[in-house]
Formats: sequence, structure tokens, C-alpha cells
Amino acid sequence: MAGRAALPRKNGELVFDEPWQGRVFGMAVALHEQGLYDWDEFRRALIAQVQAAESRPGPFVYYEVWLATFEGLLADKGVVTREELEETTYQFEFGERDDVF
Repeated sequence: MAGRAALPRKNGELVFDEPWQGRVFGMAVALHEQGLYDWDEFRRALIAQVQAAESRPGPFVYYEVWLATFEGLLADKGVVTREELEETTYQFEFGERDDVF
């Protein structure tokens, strides 16, 4: 992917600021390789999410937009529900669930 939808890189290598970013990227690649979705489908959705995020006030955080795109794709495919995503997010946010490394 090119432009604002491109993955952050340094010297050609992917750059992740937090461990969760690398994990969610790996999950996205694995599910694509299993045939759950076409990578171009994800790319188109990401470009649309990036454009929407750029039009909103506040900071642009690439992997937050990337995660929202991935979660939306999983919900659209029926892999998880939006309610399950919200509940899991709540559990991590309020310490009801431990980070997995």
C-alpha cells in the first residue's frame, strides 16, 4: 500500500510502536492467508478509513485507524460481532483481561 494507507516503515522494515500493533498485523495477515478476505478488500477499506480519519479533528494515529478497519472487516465477515469487540476492548481497558505476549 502506498500513501497514507501504507504501513509505517524504517529502512524498509515495518515499524510498530506497541506490541499489540505487531500482533494485530500478524492476525490480519494470517486470516488473509487462510482465505477469509482478499488483501485488496482490506486495502480499499483502510484507504476509506484513513480518508475519514484525516477529515476529523484530532491526531491521526495510523494503527488505531488500521485496527478499526480490521475490526470492521471481521465484523462484516461475521467472524466477531461488534458487541464482542466492544466487550473485549472494555475488558482490556479496565484490567479484566491480561495482555498476551
